[in-house]
Amino acid sequence: MTQFIPFVEVAAAVIIRPNGHFLLTSRPEGKPYAGYWEFPGGKIEAGESALQALGRELQEELGIQIKQAYPWITRVFTYAHATVRLHFYRVVDWYGEPFGRERQLLSWQTVDNLSVTPLLPANFPVMRGLALPPIYAITNASELGEEAMLHKLEHALQQGLKFLQIREKSLASDRFCWLASEIIRRAHTFEAKVVINSDILLSRELGADGVHLTSAQLMSLSSRPDVNWCGASCHNAEELYQAERIGVDFVVLGPVLPTVSHPGLTTLGWQKFSSLIRDYSLPVYALGGLVQTDLAIALQQGGHGIAMLRDVWVDK
Repeated sequence: MTQFIPFVEVAAAVIIRPNGHFLLTSRPEGKPYAGYWEFPGGKIEAGESALQALGRELQEELGIQIKQAYPWITRVFTYAHATVRLHFYRVVDWYGEPFGRERQLLSWQTVDNLSVTPLLPANFPVMRGLALPPIYAITNASELGEEAMLHKLEHALQQGLKFLQIREKSLASDRFCWLASEIIRRAHTFEAKVVINSDILLSRELGADGVHLTSAQLMSLSSRPDVNWCGASCHNAEELYQAERIGVDFVVLGPVLPTVSHPGLTTLGWQKFSSLIRDYSLPVYALGGLVQTDLAIALQQGGHGIAMLRDVWVDK
C-alpha cells in the first residue's frame, strides 16, 4: 500500500536586523525534528493568506508583530512525515523583542558564520539565497571607458557594493581579460563576489566567483555549470522554469522598465514581474531601466533586489 504523505502549506520568516543578522529558532520537544534549527513560522490555516499566517505564528512563537515584510522565495521540500511548501518572507521591521514563547531557543546568525546545528534540511537553499546582496551591478566600460570604470568600481566598493557581473561584449579579448582581472582583484579585496557573463571557462581561468548565463545559454543547457555561483538572464516563464530546473543560484528578470540601450523593447512592468515570480523558488533580481530608489518597489513585488548597468555607477 502506498503511504499517504500530507502536503502542508507553511509560512516562514527570515527576520533580519539592519546589520544583516537573521533569527533562527530550535524546534520544541514533541515536534518532528525536535532540536533542529529553522526559520520561525508555521502552517497556513484555511482562509489565511501566507502573510496573515506568518503574523499569527510570529505572535504565538516569538511575541512580535510584523511591521514590514517582503515576499521572497517559495521552496518545496519532502520530509518523511510530510511534503511542505515554504513561503518565505523577509521580515525587516517588527514591534517587540523576540523571545521563545514555546520555550524554544533563539539565535541571531550570519551566513558567513553559522554557529548552530543541526539545521533543518529545507533551509540550506535559503542560506544560499541570503548570501546574495540586494544590489547586483553590471559593468559598463563600453560607455564609461576602462579607467573610468575601474575608478567608479573602486568608489562603489568603498560604498559597500558586494556583487557584480562583468559584461563587456564590445571589448577585444585581450582588453577584456585585462579589465576582468583588474575588476576581480579589486572586488576580492573588498570581499565582493564577481561573475563573468557567459564565458564559463574564462570565469574559472581568471578566478571569478562564477558565471552569469545568457538566456540562450540557459535554454541550451541540461545541467548547471560547475561553478560556485551561477546566475541566468530570464525574460519569460519558460526561461524561469528552465533556470529552476537546472538549479542556478539566482536569476535576473526583465526588462521591467524602458532602457536607454533598448528604447523600443517591450517591457514587463512591475505587475507582470510580480506575477511571473509569485511562488518562485529562486532569488530574482529585477532589471531594466532601474535606479537605486527602485529597490523598495522590487522587494515589495517579491524580488530579491535590483540589477543595474548605469545608475549603480553614478556617484551619490
